[in-house]
Amino acid sequence: KKYKEEKVEWDMQESKVTLFLYVFCFFPLCMCAWQKFAKGQTLLDMVCGHLNLLERDYFGLTFQDTDNAKNWLDPSKEIKKQIRVGSWILGFSVKFYPPDPSVLIEDITRYYLCLQLRDDILSGRLPCSFVTHALLGSYTVQAELGDYEPEEHGPDYVSDFHFAPNQTRELEERVMELHRNYRGMTPAEAEVNFLENAKKLSMYGVDLHHAKDSEGIDIMLGVSANGLLIYRDRLRINRFAWPKILKISYKRSNFYIKIRPGEYEQFESTIGFKLPNHRASKRLWKVCIEHHTFFRLVSPEPPPKGFLVIGSKFRYSGRTQAQTRQASALIDRPAPQFDRSVSKRYMLPRSIDGGKSPDYIPPSTWRLMFTDLCCMTVKGGYSETRIEKRIIITGDDDVDQEQALAIAIQEAKQQHPDMQVTKAVVVRETESSTEDRQGASEVRPPS
Repeated sequence: KKYKEEKVEWDMQESKVTLFLYVFCFFPLCMCAWQKFAKGQTLLDMVCGHLNLLERDYFGLTFQDTDNAKNWLDPSKEIKKQIRVGSWILGFSVKFYPPDPSVLIEDITRYYLCLQLRDDILSGRLPCSFVTHALLGSYTVQAELGDYEPEEHGPDYVSDFHFAPNQTRELEERVMELHRNYRGMTPAEAEVNFLENAKKLSMYGVDLHHAKDSEGIDIMLGVSANGLLIYRDRLRINRFAWPKILKISYKRSNFYIKIRPGEYEQFESTIGFKLPNHRASKRLWKVCIEHHTFFRLVSPEPPPKGFLVIGSKFRYSGRTQAQTRQASALIDRPAPQFDRSVSKRYMLPRSIDGGKSPDYIPPSTWRLMFTDLCCMTVKGGYSETRIEKRIIITGDDDVDQEQALAIAIQEAKQQHPDMQVTKAVVVRETESSTEDRQGASEVRPPS
């Protein structure tokens, strides 16, 4: 939900309260004044450099347009020509999901891919069965907690984690049962096993787009490493592999693919789809061009030159997967050391020795969930990385706002010591109203 930061009165009709705390941390990345004309590749390189990421061709930056649709920032174009309205708020995401994650050379690259897949699972973009949820969840626990220790881990030690959109006690018990068998498995090995199982999911790496077929029936067009997929009611009804597609085009809000004739066919055929608008059609066309080039070609095609060019001049300008694998094979540096952050899990602040923090002890009826969202804002020739830490506190008692805010700020400072907490936004809701805003206030923490 999007809320304005203003104070309003609210009527506490129910005893159950949910308190949202947003803690903003900033890490400035200086840009020279002339870089206000910088291209998208400049910003992407800055982000990947900050993350210590060398295998960066699988990743990209996203932004939302006026229709709130996700767009990929074109590295070859100036940023200011792509984001014309509002602040420059971008997200860092996996753009090309490797069909075989074992081709990734460094652990840190696999770790960021794991984080993306966990987010895909929790958001519902990557559906899983109960068995797969339990298996992937057990590897997540092993990567973050290490070996199971009866003296250290209680009977419900995985209840803090968030594995599935609709998590059940049965799922948590199965995760604990599997996790106890992984003694000696390192976090890197757990992430390799996570990826080996995640890549087998049918929706792994599929970029979905809303459309209608020739009969006006709602469908989803999915772009993947292997080709174009057609879904109806969440079931795949057709698949067109890249070698079978001769041409991809769009005109206004219509999207077309020309299909190579089959074994018993004489002529080529063209299939058309209707998308919501012209921008959606062009967006899908560009995603198809980029995926086909990255996964199928040895090197990208150069853009056409001259003034009398029919059609779009857009071409994928980055390295292909073949070029990326060649570059990755030349990486010669010690394995980078990095901290595996707590990802989308319920937790209470803990001290260094593993016990609960003595400074702030919330009531036993409180439940906290911490979620990190990293984005970058560029204004006036300067950019800064913002980590938005979202803490959801749910309880049956009246939540103490000052105490909850102290917990949020303490947790942010512990996880990001190189950043400064500059602002905290508190949003309060009751269970009786899920649509209307119940209350909000903005707090400036002491310096």
